[in-house]
Amino acid sequence: MSRIGKQSIAVPSGVEVNLNTNDRSIGVKGPKGNLSFDWRSEVDVKFDDGLINCVIAEGAEVTRQARALWGTTRSRINNMVEGVTKGFTKKLKIVGVGWNAKAQGQTIVLSIGYCHTVDIQAPDGVTFEIEKDTEITITGADKQAVGQFAAVIRSKREPEPYNGKGIMYHDEIIIRKAGKAFGV
Repeated sequence: MSRIGKQSIAVPSGVEVNLNTNDRSIGVKGPKGNLSFDWRSEVDVKFDDGLINCVIAEGAEVTRQARALWGTTRSRINNMVEGVTKGFTKKLKIVGVGWNAKAQGQTIVLSIGYCHTVDIQAPDGVTFEIEKDTEITITGADKQAVGQFAAVIRSKREPEPYNGKGIMYHDEIIIRKAGKAFGV
């Protein structure tokens, strides 16, 4: 049984939940934005007295996949509620001589050692701030969108283990390798 799926989700004040069981969809509206999610037929979602509960659907076969979807559905809905109240943040840092980032509207322009700049457009609902030209803070209500945008930026120049240069998460640790040994 799913230990995560069993837990109820408390809906704080100021958050509006629209549950449509016919379409198997839920919408969450709060101060940080609006999010929606369509769940699978193996799971049912119920909303009573400020609590959201997920259960395996009646008549559905209790398989390993159904139990996994039960916990996944609960986690996705919990992330939606948390996202519209608090929001999610990812921080990136750029390490390299002369490497930097600049903001042009909703586009990040990266100068990261290539002969050209790399332009990345931020998705809807995701905002970013650039501090000291080498630190990028990405915020938004959708946890998946924030994480995906951070991963796309990082993938443009992943950190390398010899010189430690690249774009890395703020708390990421790069294990350095020794270079070639010369001499005696």
